[in-house]
Amino acid sequence: MEFCEKCGSMFMKKGDRYVCAKCGNTRDTININTHEKMPERKKVEAVKEDVSVYAVTPAYCVKCENDKAYTWSQQTRGSDEPETIFFKCTKCGWSWRRSRG
Repeated sequence: MEFCEKCGSMFMKKGDRYVCAKCGNTRDTININTHEKMPERKKVEAVKEDVSVYAVTPAYCVKCENDKAYTWSQQTRGSDEPETIFFKCTKCGWSWRRSRG
């Protein structure tokens, strides 16, 4: 797919020529490689998060029965919805969340 150098719109095929959909600029040929391979995706490594910067709050962990957890909040849905509160046990690292509202 190529774009017009004058206005930036996409060229469309009309008959034996290519015409810009916006300004009417024309070309006889366009460089289109229909057999081009998509590049392979790179593997993403997990990022280790330093939870020690989060506040510690009293919260019950169902996995190890610890009574303290790191906590933070994040907007995970629409801006008109309440934020989600996340917890991570200070002892075993188990994570859970609670929706406000």
